[in-house]
Amino acid sequence: MSTNKVSQSNAILLVEDSLDDVLITRRALEKGRICNPLYVVNDGESALRFVRREGEFRNSCTPALVLLDLNMPKLDGFQVLKEMKRDQRLKSIPVVVLTTSDRDKDVERAYLLGCNSFIVKPVSFESFLKVLMSIKEYWLSISRVPG
Repeated sequence: MSTNKVSQSNAILLVEDSLDDVLITRRALEKGRICNPLYVVNDGESALRFVRREGEFRNSCTPALVLLDLNMPKLDGFQVLKEMKRDQRLKSIPVVVLTTSDRDKDVERAYLLGCNSFIVKPVSFESFLKVLMSIKEYWLSISRVPG
């Protein structure tokens, strides 16, 4: 059953180093009327500090969903995924890899490291909007995770 209730407990963490992709994601969320709080970090080290609630993120919430790019500075998405899934406090947070890579090797590696879904970013805005609507519907409305 879908619900329109929005709280910090269903926040989305976007881990993305491309400002253009961040802006497109924000625009798609607005256009799709996805009102979940969105937090953005632009590198893997910041992503881990955010989910671990360390340093400048000590007052952050635990996101209900992480949208993770693979190609980032400092720590890449694979390293973030590996760290999250081996941490007992974090491993139940759904991680959707949202990347431009469609290489079979990357898909396989991401699933072996524990990603919950692997999605190749569509090129067109309308297709990207549909992808985000599907992610929201499944991961934030239908699916349940321990909380």
